[in-house]
Amino acid sequence: MVRARAVNISPANGSDPVGGVGAADRITVSSKTIPEVDISYFFTPNWSAELILTYPQKHDVYLDGVNIGTFKHLPPTLTAQYHFAPGAQVSPYIGAGVNYTRISNVSLLGGAGDLNQDSWGLAVQAGLDFKLDKNWSLNVDVKKVQIRSDVYVGGAKVSNVKVDPVLFGIGVGYRF
Repeated sequence: MVRARAVNISPANGSDPVGGVGAADRITVSSKTIPEVDISYFFTPNWSAELILTYPQKHDVYLDGVNIGTFKHLPPTLTAQYHFAPGAQVSPYIGAGVNYTRISNVSLLGGAGDLNQDSWGLAVQAGLDFKLDKNWSLNVDVKKVQIRSDVYVGGAKVSNVKVDPVLFGIGVGYRF
């Protein structure tokens, strides 16, 4: 099965205070809507593996609401899925897997800030496929993905940001 979705990325935006315990300054990352493509391979009628792909996404970074720069991330995710009612008019599924995020093009604080280049984390999902005909379906999906990075200024770690977005998607699928 191949699906194309529009996905809204809504970051959890948890961060350690910049400057240590007691400091109020927090780092946040912008929300955005992106295109996504996934490819699923069914091992049995109920079990599949899904590879979720997009292109590098650019996000704004804020420190207490003030824009301090941008970064790009490429977050391919691989999940194992269980489909409860394969072939039915409405087919719910759940999935769990791993996310690898490659962080690049970091531009924070005029070049003084940086992020880790790699993030590994867990991913969970739940969704529904609404059968339109023999091959086509409408899909809605929600995922929670762990994306985390240390934040550096002048080479010194000043915070840890937990992007950990919830992703809401809607799209179409074609099953071969």
